[in-house]
Amino acid sequence: MSSPTISVLLSVYNAEKYVAEAIESILAQTFTDFEFIIIDDGSTDGSAAVIAPIAARDSRIRFISRANKGIVESANEELSLAAGEFLARMDADDIALPTRFEKQIAYMREHADCVCLGSKVTLVDSEGEPLDEMPKQLSHEEIDAAHLTARTQAFYHSSGMYRHGAVRQIGGYREYTNIEDLDLFLRLAEVGKIANLPEPLTKYRQHMQSIGHARMSKQQVAAQAVLDDAHRRRGLPAPAPLPAPKQLSERDQRVKWAWWALRSGHIKTARKHAFRALKMSPFRPDGWKVAICAMRGR
Repeated sequence: MSSPTISVLLSVYNAEKYVAEAIESILAQTFTDFEFIIIDDGSTDGSAAVIAPIAARDSRIRFISRANKGIVESANEELSLAAGEFLARMDADDIALPTRFEKQIAYMREHADCVCLGSKVTLVDSEGEPLDEMPKQLSHEEIDAAHLTARTQAFYHSSGMYRHGAVRQIGGYREYTNIEDLDLFLRLAEVGKIANLPEPLTKYRQHMQSIGHARMSKQQVAAQAVLDDAHRRRGLPAPAPLPAPKQLSERDQRVKWAWWALRSGHIKTARKHAFRALKMSPFRPDGWKVAICAMRGR
C-alpha cells in the first residue's frame, strides 16, 4: 500500500463541544489522499466518545485514546506514526475549509523551498460567528521577523502544512509547552521558507477556555525562553524582555471581540458581544461606546 500524501495530526484534550466539527471539516476536504491520526490525550470529558464513531466509519482515521501525556509528547507521538510526505496540523476546536489541503499542496509543489505553509484564518467566536481575519504577514521575511519578537501572532498552527522531512530534520517539537508551535516555526524558518497563503483556509476559534486565554502567564514565560534560544542559535543580540501578559476578564474580552468584528464589517457579531459585555457590566463607558458603534454599524 502506498503512503498517503498528507498525514493530518490532531491532538485532543477535553474538546467534546467542538471536536466533531473539526474532524468532519478534514473529512470534507477536496484533496482526499491523506491519513488522519487522532490522539485523545486523556480527556476527562466525552471527547473520546464523540470521536470513536466518526473514526469507525472512515478508514483514513487512526484513533488512539490513552492517558494524558501533554500536548508536546502527543504531537511527537503523532509525528512518529505519520507516513505522509506532508504534515497538516489541526486543532480540535477549529474548522478547515474544504479546499485547504488542495490549495496548500498546489503551493508546496510549486515552491520547493517552502517547508512550512499556513494561510490567513477567519477568527470566529465560540458559536462559529466571524470576528476578524488574520494574520497580516504573508512572506517568509514578515513572518520570521514577527516570530523573533513574539509580539503578534503571524502564523496559526492549525492552518499549517509542513514538509515531513524538514520537521524530522529539526527534531520535531520540543518541550516548550503552550508555545511549542512558535519554537517549531522559528527552527523551520532556519532550514527553508515559511509562508502564508493570502486567503482564509481555516476558521480559528476564540473562546475563554483556549490555551491563549487560560494559560497566558505560563505561555509568556515559555515564549521568552523560545526567543532567547532562537536569538542565541542565530547569533543575534538577546531579545528584549516580553511585556507582562494582560489577562482579560470575559467582559473585557467580549468588548475586544466586538471591536474586532465591527472593524471587519461583521456587525451582527459585534452587536452580540457588545450587548453581552453590557449585560455583565452595565455601567462601564467603554461597553456603551462599542455597543453604540455596533448599533450604528461603524
